[in-house]
Amino acid sequence: MSSTRTTVRTAGVAVRAMLVLTLVLGVGYTLVVTGIGQLLLPWQANGSPLADDRGSALIGQPATDADGDALPEYFQSRPSAAGDGYDGAASSGSNLGPENADLIAAIEERRATIAEREGVSPAEVPADAVTASGSGLDPHISVAYALLQVPRVAAARGLAEGTVRQLVESRIQGRDLGFLGEERINAAELNLALDEREGE
Repeated sequence: MSSTRTTVRTAGVAVRAMLVLTLVLGVGYTLVVTGIGQLLLPWQANGSPLADDRGSALIGQPATDADGDALPEYFQSRPSAAGDGYDGAASSGSNLGPENADLIAAIEERRATIAEREGVSPAEVPADAVTASGSGLDPHISVAYALLQVPRVAAARGLAEGTVRQLVESRIQGRDLGFLGEERINAAELNLALDEREGE
């Protein structure tokens, strides 16, 4: 009899402890952390959204038509190996090594396509223009790749090259902590700025 009573009492304690801990850690903690995020860093906590709900500033976006061809009036991002391209649910790199024949062939094909599109020699095409980032979602391109695209974008939009170049230079982001990484430009934000400028 006492053994049954002890078992029931122990089960009751366990159930009450589970309910209390679920409320405190599962609900209370979540509400507190969410509230702090919304209060101190609302833009980041909400996914770093671009204006007009045009995606996130943290995820690259393709600037291509339905056939996958580059839209001439937009700056192109790095290639993406994430799903069908910039798929946040399939973030990954290609996992192909530098000696892989498929990777080498893809890089050479991209280099030739970009050189033809931009009207430059294949040797002038920067490395980030032909290689995907480790996540496949990186929205940034090098300053060199952005400047390479200025003449095409300016011509497609009927703008002076100097105007587009100035917009590019105004969007350069410095190295992290002043010394980590390279200067870069968020292509998604740059394209949005171009659209906003034309809408003025």
